[in-house]
Amino acid sequence: MAKTKKRNPKYIFVVGGVMSGVGKGITTSSIGKILQARGLSVTAFKIDPYINVDAGTMNPTEHGEVFVLKDGHETDQDMGNYERFLNIELDRDNYMTTGLVYKSVIEKERNLEYQGRCVQVVPHIPLEVISRIKKAVKKVSADVAIIEIGGTVGEYENILFLEAVRMLKIAHSKDVITVMVSYIPTPSKVGEMKTKPTQHAVRTLNGTGVQPDIIVARADRPLDEKRKEKIAVFCSVRQEDVINAPDVESIYDVPLNFEKDALSDIILKKLGLHSRRKVGELEEWHKRVKRIHQSSKSVRIGVVGKYFKTGDYVLSDAYISVLEALKHAACEIGRKPEIDWIDSTDFEEDQKKLSSLKQYDGILIPGGFGSRGIEGKIAVIRYCRENRIPYFGLCYGMQLMVIEYARHVLLLKDAHTTEVDKTTKHPVVDIMPEQKQNVLKKKYGATMRLGCYPARITLKTIASQAYGQENISERHRHRYEVNPEYVEHFRKAGLLFSATSPDGILMEIAELPKKKHPFFLATQFHPEFQSSLLHPHPLFVAFLRSCQGRK
Repeated sequence: MAKTKKRNPKYIFVVGGVMSGVGKGITTSSIGKILQARGLSVTAFKIDPYINVDAGTMNPTEHGEVFVLKDGHETDQDMGNYERFLNIELDRDNYMTTGLVYKSVIEKERNLEYQGRCVQVVPHIPLEVISRIKKAVKKVSADVAIIEIGGTVGEYENILFLEAVRMLKIAHSKDVITVMVSYIPTPSKVGEMKTKPTQHAVRTLNGTGVQPDIIVARADRPLDEKRKEKIAVFCSVRQEDVINAPDVESIYDVPLNFEKDALSDIILKKLGLHSRRKVGELEEWHKRVKRIHQSSKSVRIGVVGKYFKTGDYVLSDAYISVLEALKHAACEIGRKPEIDWIDSTDFEEDQKKLSSLKQYDGILIPGGFGSRGIEGKIAVIRYCRENRIPYFGLCYGMQLMVIEYARHVLLLKDAHTTEVDKTTKHPVVDIMPEQKQNVLKKKYGATMRLGCYPARITLKTIASQAYGQENISERHRHRYEVNPEYVEHFRKAGLLFSATSPDGILMEIAELPKKKHPFFLATQFHPEFQSSLLHPHPLFVAFLRSCQGRK
């Protein structure tokens, strides 16, 4: 019997036009979602045009959140969008930067893997990009790979990645399509949608040898037929290949909106694919989105951090996984989340402002590094503990919770973390032993405790009730930990470490019993990295349920 010929994988490249922040990551995630609903196995990639080897050393105020994959690779926040939408776990092979690609090519050249040939920017850099994509696709046997190219068409930094698109298209003409996500402005004083910026963006893309097959039109409203016709004529695409992407209340509306323009049908036809299931597979997704819109009662959460302000603007992208995890949990309990971003330095300037926290149903302190704003955070934690306001701390939020408890319950007045005060008499939070050499040698990139680690939960605790199981695995990103020398002192004073590493050495979750506080719990890990719309994280759900009951 003749063997069935294996079908070539398909490649969808997503590029941006007109401006940055136009929604390429959500577009990539949404395309993946609707193709999954048609029965196809999907994987996703992000290519960042930075010289940084990974995202771990980038300032979150400038670049947004660092998203940690299960294998510990530090990546761009869009990798989080892919995982949340597609319910898949990606690894380091799904993320690359200019720096990483160049580093790989140079290492190969040093190892004589090019057999003495002259190694050039073109073709060797684009070929390395293509090789990495193909390798990752083969590893998971994906039907379709969706690759987002960071930046905006016309920037010098992403030209080599567009060259990779061109070269792959030549080699696999029937297996590659390009989607441009482009902004269509409606100037308020003009009162008309303008397509000219998109026309220029397409011509710039054409200059690299790439023609978009589909144009996703980002705007504050759906395009009318006249505008679609204009884009089709001047950008050399069919009118039905211009897809509406208007502003929406929730990013989780986007896949459903794409299907209104039959985007999955268009993609399948262009790539010669056949649907294996009906579009009705989006039914559970649709139910969740409907619940988001129909929730009338609200739950109000204050997120206290320090990576919010960039000039005169507030950048919530620094904590985007936290924001989405709160939305997932709110949807689960049928509430509408009202989230306020609170700068912790405000409470250092005026502690009378702490009384404003009473207006919230709960307070969350996310991860972070350094000394700025931490005294304000400690003051917030104390206020929540003493006033029985539900509190949820993540990573640094747990370390500061331990410091607060040491200072005001154990009465160790100068208790601190050695990250901030290396000479403190009571280092209740100290650097992990294996991290000391990294810091001394100034090896900061990709050297923290990163990725998934197992933990064991103590029964009959808030944590065990939330998870419903004894053994868990969560993602980490830290160098410092609760000092084991002080653990017994905390326990005697009533603070319970309800989850530890399997060997009992590392403290993973700290909490007060419910009889002392409705919800005073923090984690050394980052639970937000494993939350999705269809699978909200149990600790976020438990936190919001406690907030829901606050009067």
